[in-house]
Amino acid sequence: MHACMDKKKAKSTSSGSHWSPVSVLISTSSRVLGQEDDRMDVASISAVVAAGGVIIGVVFAVLQLRDLVKTRQTDLIVRLYSTFDSKEFLEAFEKVMAMEFKDFDEALKKYGMSLPLHVGLFFEQIGVLLHRKLIDIELVDDLFTSPIKQTWEKMEPLEKAARKYYNRPQIGEWFEYLYNEMQKRDQTLQAQP
Repeated sequence: MHACMDKKKAKSTSSGSHWSPVSVLISTSSRVLGQEDDRMDVASISAVVAAGGVIIGVVFAVLQLRDLVKTRQTDLIVRLYSTFDSKEFLEAFEKVMAMEFKDFDEALKKYGMSLPLHVGLFFEQIGVLLHRKLIDIELVDDLFTSPIKQTWEKMEPLEKAARKYYNRPQIGEWFEYLYNEMQKRDQTLQAQP
């Protein structure tokens, strides 16, 4: 039977008939399905078209999901940046950066904890979002790298002393995580040629 079909192909090719990879696929499919002539019936063609439609649909859905994730990450970053750029936050940030203290007790007496807490919680949010992979580190780096580093280096003694003072080791953990991730990123980028 295969020899007969190969003769038919050779005959149709030599007589000038057009063949394509699709016709070969259909011919091969019909042999697999047990059909003896080179044509598939309507049901078989429908099955092939339906399978192709499902594959195209899955590819489209995956591409849409990727786009949705990027859009969500961008939206989160824009919202965070709106908070960072607000007058209220910038005033608190400036005051925290201007704070001078020898230790936690002096800082607590001179400044209280509301300003450092306000600023620290902002960066804590970014750390949690980054840890849960809800935002991309490249976007965080592009918009917040200097403030993250400056603020953690200024507040690290306060954060660590507050952990002991309140007996809460998780105070500032996500801010510290964020700082460490930014440091790792810097080292990786500097190591690249």
